[in-house]
Amino acid sequence: MLHEEKKAAKIVEELTIFFFGIGGNEMSSSMKRDKDKVYIRFTSNYHHAFAHKIEVMEDYLNRPKNDGVEDIYWELAGSGDPGEASQLLLIGMMIDKAVIHKEEGSVTVEIEKTMG
Repeated sequence: MLHEEKKAAKIVEELTIFFFGIGGNEMSSSMKRDKDKVYIRFTSNYHHAFAHKIEVMEDYLNRPKNDGVEDIYWELAGSGDPGEASQLLLIGMMIDKAVIHKEEGSVTVEIEKTMG
């Protein structure tokens, strides 16, 4: 597997761990690579007691991209405790754009990331 594809897989892994940690038990993801970009779509339910963590997730995923942090720390994605939003800050620094669609009890995250 190529280096950049591993980074995209780590993003999906981190989202999976995060949503398990906030009570998610129905998740789906898809990924599409188009030339130099990858598009990730991740949908999950969550427990209503953790709704505040969705707001934190949205903030963290929309932080400015930091290529230096990505190059050094991307392998740490997915290593935090389930539901720990701080790992999402790392993901936010790895991606170009995140759009969050919230509904009652579920959320869809659409991510765009430039590859290499």
